Amino acid sequence: MKVKKYVAPTMPEAMKIIRAELGDNAVILNSKVVQTGGFLGMFTKKNIEVIAAIDTVEKSRPKKQKIKIENPVFKVKPSDDREESVSCQIKELKALVTQLSSNQLNNITHYPQAVKEIIAQLKEQEVDEGIIEELTPSLLEHHYLNVNKPEAELTAWVKQWLVDKVNVHTCEGITFNKKYINVVGPTGVGKTTTLAKLAAECVLKHHKKVAFITTDTYRIAAIDQLKTYANILSAPIEVCYNKEDFKMAIQSFSSYDVVFIDTAGRNFREAKYVKDLQNIVSFDHEMQTFLVLAMTAKLTDMKAIYSQFSTFPIDSFIFTKVDETETYGNIINMVLSTKKGVSYVTNGQNVPDDLAQADTCKIINYVIGEN
Repeated sequence: MKVKKYVAPTMPEAMKIIRAELGDNAVILNSKVVQTGGFLGMFTKKNIEVIAAIDTVEKSRPKKQKIKIENPVFKVKPSDDREESVSCQIKELKALVTQLSSNQLNNITHYPQAVKEIIAQLKEQEVDEGIIEELTPSLLEHHYLNVNKPEAELTAWVKQWLVDKVNVHTCEGITFNKKYINVVGPTGVGKTTTLAKLAAECVLKHHKKVAFITTDTYRIAAIDQLKTYANILSAPIEVCYNKEDFKMAIQSFSSYDVVFIDTAGRNFREAKYVKDLQNIVSFDHEMQTFLVLAMTAKLTDMKAIYSQFSTFPIDSFIFTKVDETETYGNIINMVLSTKKGVSYVTNGQNVPDDLAQADTCKIINYVIGEN
C-alpha cells in the first residue's frame, strides 16, 4: 500500500495530481487547509493538504482482476492467492482512516464542509460526544467515497445510521400482554397526567375496562387529580398506603382488563423513595413499567434518574415535555446508553390528545434538522 501527502492550491488541483500519479482507484484519507510560505508569520498562502492511498498490490494484477471497495465498509473481492495479503492491507487502510478521524475529532476545522455541518448539527442537538466519535470515521469515509453526490445524500446516510442504531432497541407501547401498567420517575415530569393519557387511549381507542391504583399518598393534590381523571373515564380507583393495601387492590380489580398504577414523584436522589416504592408495589411478571423522563432535564440528571430506578424492571421510556425544548439528542443518548427503547412521547397537558407512540424516524429528523 502506498500512502502519500499532496499539497495544492485547491482540491480540484490536488485531485488532478493524485489521479495522475496514483490513478482513479486512489482513496482520499484526509484533507485539510494548511498555511505555507510567508515570512515571520506573514504573507502565508492557504493550500489544501490531502492524504491519499493506493493499493500497490493491485498494479501487479491482470487488468480484469481488481479490488472492489464497497460502502460503507471495505471488502475485498477474492481474486488470487494474494487475497490474505490484500485483506491485511485493506484493514490497515481502514485503521488509518479511523486513526486520522479520531485524532482530529475535537478539531473539525479541516473536515469537508458537509461533514462539519452535520457534526455541528448533532452537537447543537446535544448528541453525546461518544456517539459522534463513533459516527465520524464512517461519515468521513462515506463522504470521500461519494464525493460527487449531493449533500442531501450524506444527511440521508447519517439519518439511516442513527435509525439503525436506535431501532435495535425500539419497543411498542402498551401491548396488553401484561395487565398492570406502572409509571415511575422523579417529581415534576408529569407522571399522573401521562398515566391518564394512557388510560384514556385504552378506553377510547381499544375499548378496555380500566382501573387505577395510586401509591402517591404524599400529595393530596395528586390523589384528587387522579380521581378526577378516573371519574371522567368511569373507572374505579384505590389509594394504597402499604403492600397489604396494594394486594387488596389487585384482588378487587381482578376482573378489569388493564390496571394503571401511579407512584409518588419525589426527589430521585433519595434512595429511600425507591426503597419505599419497592415496599408497596409488587413488580412481577404481570407488570409493564415505564420510566418517565422530562426532555427539559440534563443528560447527567437523566442518567442519574435511570441509575436510581434501574433496580426496578424498567421496560422502556416515556419522554414528556417535548414541546418545551428544541433539542432532542438526549432521546438518542438515553436509548443507546441504557439499551432501552422509547414507547411514548408527550407534548402538552391535554388528555388524551398530547400523547403519541414514539417514532424513531421523526425523532431523528428533528435531531438532524429535517423537521
